[in-house]
Amino acid sequence: MGTYYSIITCRNSENDIENSIVSIYDQSIKPEYIIVIDDGSKDSTPTILNRLKQEIPVLHIITNPDLGYDITRVPFNYNKALRYINENNLVDTDYHMIASDDCIYEKDYASKVISYMDNNQDKVFVSGNYERSKYNVPRGSGRFVRSSYFKRHHKFYPERMGYETVILYESEMKGYNYAVLDYAKYTHNRALGSNHGFSETGPMMKILGYHPLFAFNRFLVYFISGKPIGRKGAIRMLYDFVFYKPHRNTFDMIYSKELRDHIRKKQLKRLRNVQNKIRTLSRNSLPYRETTLMEK
Repeated sequence: MGTYYSIITCRNSENDIENSIVSIYDQSIKPEYIIVIDDGSKDSTPTILNRLKQEIPVLHIITNPDLGYDITRVPFNYNKALRYINENNLVDTDYHMIASDDCIYEKDYASKVISYMDNNQDKVFVSGNYERSKYNVPRGSGRFVRSSYFKRHHKFYPERMGYETVILYESEMKGYNYAVLDYAKYTHNRALGSNHGFSETGPMMKILGYHPLFAFNRFLVYFISGKPIGRKGAIRMLYDFVFYKPHRNTFDMIYSKELRDHIRKKQLKRLRNVQNKIRTLSRNSLPYRETTLMEK
């Protein structure tokens, strides 16, 4: 079965980081190593990490200075971990796992995902689902990435807004695919977005060129359900999508026209599929009426 390592970013995670690391280290298929990037924690996180390093020999810690909380540093920290691997000649693996500092992974989580990816070579990004969620796009907090694909086409994460989403769409454009396994589960100890409030959602949709109909449909789903970003978050998302002004040559600059066109075409296809399903359900739910002799 394939091998893997795990990357975790954290900041002020004293209540969750130990359980997250232990749940990864205790997997039925153990990681070759775990790299934790502490992004300037001011609580007892550094003390916990240093203690765990004595107990878990495969744990590696990268410590950043305290520059305040900034969600945009996440892809930079992922890349810092990737450079650390090269600089320290750590063993190559078949996959790497992007984990989260507040997630607990069931003991066979890695085994289930790796077994699936070993047997489905076209799938280059795969994750499980958390709790009772039904996402159809791999989640960043439990995502496995195929090393052969990633090294060939990326090497490092895009240091731009939408870094997780864009590599999924780019894989489609290259003829690959991704998957979500509902039978591989993990849990979040903190509410989603409790740190960043999903502040990047609307701007990210704008720079990726989301179709307006798709964006509005997503707003309705989020606003009506209140999940996963809440009603205020849904309003903020729609406002930012309409009015946000991207910059050039910065973290939030617009992606290529080719990529934006691909995303819009896929989203339109999804909207049509939903529309067709609704029509089918509507026809099938019409009340039954016995045909009369006149109608025959």
